[in-house]
Amino acid sequence: MSQIYSDSILRSLSGGLSGQSQPLPELGNASLSPAELAFELQTTLNPEAVLGRFSRVIQLAFPHDGFTYDHAGAKLQISQGRVSLHSCTYSLSLKGEDLGDLRFLRGRKFREPELAHLETMLTGLIYPLRNALLYQQAVQASQTDPLTGVHNRKALDQLLKRELASFERGGEPVALLVLDLDHFKRVNDTLGHTVGDRVLKAVTSCLVEATRASDMVFRSGGEEFVVLMRVAGPEDAARAAERIRTAVEQCAAVQDSAPGQHVTASIGVALARWRDTAVTLFDRADAAMYEVKRTGRNRVKVAD
Repeated sequence: MSQIYSDSILRSLSGGLSGQSQPLPELGNASLSPAELAFELQTTLNPEAVLGRFSRVIQLAFPHDGFTYDHAGAKLQISQGRVSLHSCTYSLSLKGEDLGDLRFLRGRKFREPELAHLETMLTGLIYPLRNALLYQQAVQASQTDPLTGVHNRKALDQLLKRELASFERGGEPVALLVLDLDHFKRVNDTLGHTVGDRVLKAVTSCLVEATRASDMVFRSGGEEFVVLMRVAGPEDAARAAERIRTAVEQCAAVQDSAPGQHVTASIGVALARWRDTAVTLFDRADAAMYEVKRTGRNRVKVAD
């Protein structure tokens, strides 16, 4: 079943409603007004933290085993608790702005009075969740290269620190690939900066297609790109770099974007060492890339 509760909440149920008529649990101080709930949730601008806190605050008033949250536009998928047989899902929005789908789970069927009470409490979630989503959107924009749509150097600095910390805790080896397009200045000087931008976009698409979903692609500036990945070892990193180099050279979209030019890339590779910092790891990969530039271009070199 489904019904419109307000202009901001659309409900759907899986498993139906309970026909039992037992009274609701005693709510006491657990039953907060929407305004009180909104105040409770305004202590963070992290969407996952907002939803987790909402789940905990309403637990006594609306017992549930867990929840999931999906927002395709924000690329968010969040789940807490455990999967259970019955669910109720709410599509949240504010003045036509999609705020995602929130799904509550539990082992026994939901009852209409409980759902009506939940829907009242959900109105206290709308604005804190929207504020958290807007903040996340702003953070993502600050870490995104506006031309190519991939991560920028600011994002690289943050994510590289995170990956190195994971490696030092015993995680998988981390490899950093620094890729620089060969003779790119000649493309700009001969064909113009508009064509140069088209080449950068085509190369970006090529890099995304040639890497795994778990790999991270960055434009660190100008015609330089960086790929951050977890690998099995040096040979694995070298193979990945060679695959990327070949993909750039053989990509029809890349070559067609710069008529009369042969677009290739020089790639330097460095594997993380114990006590590496973001700077030391990047510098080794960057030095390997420049060594390729000095000795012929369009090759891969793994730093010692």
